Amino acid sequence: MWSDNSFSQKVGIKYPIIQAGMAGGITSPELVASVSNAGGLGSIGAGYMTLKDLQDTIQKVKSLTKETFSVNLFTPEVVTVDQAKVDQANEWLSHFRHDLNITETPEVKTVTDDNFKQQIDLIIEENIKICSFTFGIPDQDIIDKLKSKGILLIGTATTVDEAIKNEEKGIDIIVMQGSEAGGHRGSFLDSHQTSMIGTMALIPQVVDQVNIPVIAAGGITDGRGLVAALALGAEGVQMGTAFVTSLESGSPDIAKQAILKSHEVSTVVTSTFSGKPARGLNNLFIEQMSKYEDALPQYPIQNTLTQPIRKSAAKEKRIEYMSLWCGQNLRTLNSKSASDIIKDTVAQADKVLGQIK
Repeated sequence: MWSDNSFSQKVGIKYPIIQAGMAGGITSPELVASVSNAGGLGSIGAGYMTLKDLQDTIQKVKSLTKETFSVNLFTPEVVTVDQAKVDQANEWLSHFRHDLNITETPEVKTVTDDNFKQQIDLIIEENIKICSFTFGIPDQDIIDKLKSKGILLIGTATTVDEAIKNEEKGIDIIVMQGSEAGGHRGSFLDSHQTSMIGTMALIPQVVDQVNIPVIAAGGITDGRGLVAALALGAEGVQMGTAFVTSLESGSPDIAKQAILKSHEVSTVVTSTFSGKPARGLNNLFIEQMSKYEDALPQYPIQNTLTQPIRKSAAKEKRIEYMSLWCGQNLRTLNSKSASDIIKDTVAQADKVLGQIK
């Protein structure tokens, strides 16, 4: 059976399908549990969560499923606050705040890894079996601490060199994100520009260079993509955008509808919202801020500055100011339950493989 391989056996799931750990409220407990209950690996996107938020979410997921699920964390990126850049960015952002009746400017605090370390301790305390990382590889002491507790580690990479580095550090499984992927990608060694490699070209090159299971991500939304990934040597897939428009997704309905109405030429890669390149639907905010892109503060500082704008825009249904993260394979999306997306993906993969035979 195509679904029974070293990856699915390691993780303890029926089908080698990971629901991406998308941060920002998309991975609701209901979404995570629905995926896991259907035989995939549900993932809590904890990148922006406070410790209490993460604990509450874990407890809720546990109440909805007895199956395995993972927690995805952002590897800390400690940056220096450049006040001059912050002040300039706030000036550029002021008219968006005025348009949304936002009266306060967000406070930019010194970036630390305190919350990340507390999240690690909570994952151990809650007996989470799988932890995944993006935006880099955690320090060796963190890796050793988690592995000493028997926790399986999943890394993220966008180039062969990044994949090799993950394996060298002791990561158990590696998700390879092609340039088609939505939202922020996991580049950390090379620049964003040099790591824009398509999934079809990336996967076989990585498989030939590492010995750990490789998971394909980026532009995969159905069984055809799953079969293609397996043919290239991957042992499974990670799907994000496919679940953004699911019924259980925490994404606002207005965002879901915009994504469902879009197509392959609708997205752009922009750092205007967060200070880090991310793929999403083009809109007025991106168009007006793109001319300042090279002068904006780094992630996560710019992300902090735009957070009230994004939050207010979602509340007011002002789609022109929202960050609408999604990948390039948009015409295949639908508004179904996450469990049905898993079932349909598996059924389509079975059909394609049957036709090949």
